[in-house]
Amino acid sequence: MHFTPLEVAAEAFLLFPLLALAFLGEPSRRAVTRFPLPVRVGLPVLAAIPYYLVAHSSENFRWSFVALYALLPVALVILMWDASRRDPEQRGDWRDFLVLLILGVVVEFKLFEGAWPTGRGSFNRLILLDTAVYGFLVIRQLTNVGFHFVPRFSDVKIGLRELVFYTPIAVPLGLWLEFLHWHAVLPSFVRFALSWLAIFAVIAVLEETYFRGLLQNLLERRIGPRWSLLVTSPIFGLSHFNKGATHFNWRYVLLATFAGIFYGRAWRAEHRLAASAITHASVDTIWSIWLK
Repeated sequence: MHFTPLEVAAEAFLLFPLLALAFLGEPSRRAVTRFPLPVRVGLPVLAAIPYYLVAHSSENFRWSFVALYALLPVALVILMWDASRRDPEQRGDWRDFLVLLILGVVVEFKLFEGAWPTGRGSFNRLILLDTAVYGFLVIRQLTNVGFHFVPRFSDVKIGLRELVFYTPIAVPLGLWLEFLHWHAVLPSFVRFALSWLAIFAVIAVLEETYFRGLLQNLLERRIGPRWSLLVTSPIFGLSHFNKGATHFNWRYVLLATFAGIFYGRAWRAEHRLAASAITHASVDTIWSIWLK
């Protein structure tokens, strides 16, 4: 896919805070906390800039969407700031779950993607990921999210361990349900590695941040590790109800629910999103090459 210079600039603008938090961690958070509170909660207004850069010359462009991308992230961040005041023990406040509900509905039903030129809806998801990560990590200062991607051997070990546990369940069940179909191909290492990296960066990190680092994390504080895993996994499964089909894809939902259990176990082991994202990316890569 060809990107214009303005689209590259918008992508870099959105990736910068994510990469800073993922690889620098605490120093990047401390840098923002030096700003006065109105500046900190108002920073997400800048989300309107990438929308303007990408869409301003397309027929999809609307000034109302400029206003939406300026105001909605700020509103969500204010909710998270208010949750931090009212719930300093981080037990999980209704405002936290309201923010997650809004983000989930917008992404799942692609509510704002029509505002973007064709094929550029991923910018919408990136803006929402920026909002969630900034709001929960910097403003809410939620602990145990695990949004750290400096490599650790334990991430690989845990991620692949959960892949090994999930595979004997998913493959026979998926073949029996005729959701999976075996393809006897031998891809090159380069193809496999590029597919894995793309899925890790574009799909796994986003979904694992939302479902494990935020939702399961907050539920764990309310109902404990076991029940939070058992509640988050079906929600994750249901988020796949319309993937690859025009009807309710119950087979996908079932397999994704089982996958969510093992992704959740991988995250829970050390509260590291890198571990669950490794399991997630590996499952999706194997599926896309050999079993789709």
